Amino acid sequence: MPEDWASSGVDLHLELSSQGGRRRALEDALRRAIRDGRLLPGARLPSTRSLAAELRLSRGTVTAAYDQLVAEGYLTSRPGAATEVALPATTPVEPARIPPGADGEPVHDLRPGQPDVSAFPARAWLRATRHVLATAPAGVLGPCDPRGRIELRAALAGYLARTRGVLADPELIVVTTGFVQALNLLARVVGGTVAMEDPGHDFYREVVSRAGCEIVPLPVDELGARTDLLTPEIAAAVVTPAHQYPMGVPLHPRRRRALRAWGGLVVEDDYDGEFRYDRQPVGALQATAPDRVVYCGTTSESLAPALRLAWMAVPPALIGQVTEAKLYADAHTEVLGQLVLARLIETHDYDRHIRAARLRYRRRRDLLRARLRDALPGARLPGVAAGLRALLLLPEGGPSEAEVLAACEHRGIALRPASPLWHDAGHDGLLIGYAAPSERAYPHALAALAETLAGTRRAARSLSG
Repeated sequence: MPEDWASSGVDLHLELSSQGGRRRALEDALRRAIRDGRLLPGARLPSTRSLAAELRLSRGTVTAAYDQLVAEGYLTSRPGAATEVALPATTPVEPARIPPGADGEPVHDLRPGQPDVSAFPARAWLRATRHVLATAPAGVLGPCDPRGRIELRAALAGYLARTRGVLADPELIVVTTGFVQALNLLARVVGGTVAMEDPGHDFYREVVSRAGCEIVPLPVDELGARTDLLTPEIAAAVVTPAHQYPMGVPLHPRRRRALRAWGGLVVEDDYDGEFRYDRQPVGALQATAPDRVVYCGTTSESLAPALRLAWMAVPPALIGQVTEAKLYADAHTEVLGQLVLARLIETHDYDRHIRAARLRYRRRRDLLRARLRDALPGARLPGVAAGLRALLLLPEGGPSEAEVLAACEHRGIALRPASPLWHDAGHDGLLIGYAAPSERAYPHALAALAETLAGTRRAARSLSG
């Protein structure tokens, strides 16, 4: 049965000249809209009946105008189908060969900070989405609690208690758009001086600084952050106790105790708590001091950064201030994604995805370690018992960070320099994200990196010799 195009709801804004006949005015207006690009090739036009009613013309006038523009080649029309703007006449040509990476994307993407998004659990996400849309009441599309939907907060409370040992009441969990938003909210609520690990994430330092806080470096050694250096004048400390970023060491038990004994607020960034390979998972610090530790987690590395879903378990004394700050930051986080994630957790599809990803990333980590050992003897790769990235500390005698980065850029390899992670200069290294490429692309990316590192090493040795 042909579709009734009068009910298709196609809107079209036209301004008809008051001079000349109405049909000619309509034809001229349509030509101008097509020539000016306001009506693009393939765009659907309203039915003659609906446009006539909209412009208060007779249907015969609109039909005649359409027929004229069809004859001129501006429009196309088929029985039972909508009238559309004609596609431009083209001559088939051989598509130009575009070299890999010419569109601005690297040939080999080894940048840290994201998982293999090609392995996103699309089928599970789609099942959960269908369930949510079929069962959720219409009210879920209205305003939301600034802390997030209770369905997700309840699911997270159970999941985090089971997998990370977090002690969190759903009423004390706040859903955010990412760790960056969580850190920004906390910095604005707490204020004052904030200690941040050295080395640590340079972008997060900038977030805290722009929130008006003074930053002091908290040195990191082989036992983790020097929590014994924290003083009463410091209002808060941002730490990664389970897997220090970027050194990879867990916080030593003695320093965990010192952190609990210190009187300030602790912000625990558990950015990759699900991914442990060679040792037992380190439980969340929050469980030992839930009244003074804010626990933060995210789906950016477990699922995909584009979801913009993260959370923090907040101490009771701060929940009111944090909720108010969240309200005035963006009112609430997108709702449907929250409900879908809650469903994934409840059905254990989230657990299944994490287990599969853990095995996949462990294989990649092992391959990376083997290739780099051969390509760059003397380099160190600390803290790779967990996570989705590796810190490569370059050997003495070269190559330098700048030399490797220049060679990688020439080969189309994207990774991160490590030097900005320190509060001061003088530390050369590379941060390699071995999770980002797809399964098919990863071996090629790793081979290109190994060849580049070996080449820069030979060049550095020939210059020094």
